[in-house]
Amino acid sequence: MEKRSVVRASTIAGAVMVALGMAGCTSDDASNESDDSPVTFTLFSADPHSQWDNMESPVSQKVMEETGVTLQPEFDVNGGEQKIALMAASGDYPDFILPKGSASTLVNAGAFIDLTDLIEEHGPNLKKAYGDYFNRLKWSEEDESIYILPTSPIDHTYWEPGNGFMLQHEVVKELGYPDIRTVKDFEDAIRAYMEENPTIDGQPTLGLSLLADDWRIMISTTNPAFYATGAPDDGEFYIDPDTYEATMHYRRAEEKEYFRWLNHMNDSGLLDPESFVQKYDQYLEKISSGRVLGLIDADWQVDDAERALREAGKHERMYGMYPVTLTEEYKHPNFQDTGYLGGWGIGISIDNEDPVKAIQFLDYLVSEEGQILQNWGLEGEHYEIVDGKRVIPPEEMEERNNNANYVKETGIGVLKGFAPAYGDGVEDSTGQTFTIANTEQIIDSYTEVEKEVLSNYGIEMWKDLYPQEDEFPVKPWGAAYNIPVDSTSDLNVIMQRCLDIVKRKVPEAILAAPEEFDQIWDEFMAELEGAGVEEAEKEYTELVRTRVELWND
Repeated sequence: MEKRSVVRASTIAGAVMVALGMAGCTSDDASNESDDSPVTFTLFSADPHSQWDNMESPVSQKVMEETGVTLQPEFDVNGGEQKIALMAASGDYPDFILPKGSASTLVNAGAFIDLTDLIEEHGPNLKKAYGDYFNRLKWSEEDESIYILPTSPIDHTYWEPGNGFMLQHEVVKELGYPDIRTVKDFEDAIRAYMEENPTIDGQPTLGLSLLADDWRIMISTTNPAFYATGAPDDGEFYIDPDTYEATMHYRRAEEKEYFRWLNHMNDSGLLDPESFVQKYDQYLEKISSGRVLGLIDADWQVDDAERALREAGKHERMYGMYPVTLTEEYKHPNFQDTGYLGGWGIGISIDNEDPVKAIQFLDYLVSEEGQILQNWGLEGEHYEIVDGKRVIPPEEMEERNNNANYVKETGIGVLKGFAPAYGDGVEDSTGQTFTIANTEQIIDSYTEVEKEVLSNYGIEMWKDLYPQEDEFPVKPWGAAYNIPVDSTSDLNVIMQRCLDIVKRKVPEAILAAPEEFDQIWDEFMAELEGAGVEEAEKEYTELVRTRVELWND
């Protein structure tokens, strides 16, 4: 997710699990009553969870005490698509499923129950939390069932950028705090520092390291191409804001020039030569060593490495987040508003023998008590009440900031991502925010090195460097990657062909000799056309237009 330092620690489950999902219950089940005996629900998540506590932490134990529910999860490390397809084929399902973008496979297989009546009868906190956004929970215009409860934070205020170009504090400090606005600025800073510091702690200094490990190639290698050319995150497509026409984003001329720049970085010796062969754990280990000067990534993907640097006292080797674009004509759209996102979330399967207890469990997690518990922890153990307000003692805040296993040990944030949650800035009945994140807490959580860097740039927070939310229109389709695609559609087959080409041709283009780049890029475009990209664009255009109509009903 989008926060840094203390905010990252308190919301890590959402960051690590990037957009988890769960869904449904039939109207026949809604009238069933649940008994009070403890129950263990199985759960499948299409994302990993590096801080899972086996429900043994103090916070998870409290949740079990209040709900009678224990979770027995399986976390997939490969995005879940294969295992979800096997589930649908076998007809054998865990109690809860968080399918990310594969929900349509399960809906078409009849795996989820419609949650509409369950929410009406047993989900008062769910109804309150979603409020005016209930329209966005409908599956489609043809089927208005609620199969998925979206887990995106509700009415979230973004105080920190989640995406950008990351540069070590020591780099900008040694260079006198230069402007880091374009890819050339970023490149120049890395080159200048490497020339003066060929090694760090006895190891060769690395300029820019990218990650291309399976689906993570999108986060570190390909998604930045649209951010750097002024386009928001709509997955594999660029959506024309006026016509809603979808174009696979690699086919934009601007992005070709971004990848040409990466080719230049490789040719200049500034790109980590292991970028396209290293695994995720190797990437994190390399960053944790402190010898990687620059990254282009989402903050949640490198959270563990950043915490390791902080825990090791290597504060100067931690990173600032800069709104770098290809040239100054573009504005980095990190803060463009999507409105509330339906789509990805959590569902209840037809094999769940106690859907009432299941929905009550999710309802508890989004209740005021459940939200405070997940964000603040236990009163007297993780926070105190002072003058009627929750206050985290300094020593506890120090633990939040510096203990890499804080989430697992306390349980704070472990279950975030399994249910709807209120976003930063939303207030509870006492007028205090549900999450601990606010501008004062964020600034207090920065290391002294980070505060020094920010001060020298004349700002208090990283967000201050970025174009602000009010500089962009709200996207009426939300985020295109979040739109369910019918699993029986040819679009899935075409997109898989296209993505296989992307994973092969983008690294090839970046690693090629500069004089070969144009030829390889032309081959890339031709292969996409041969794979049916134009047909995919037409179908995706219709999906976007249909969503706009559905959400505006």
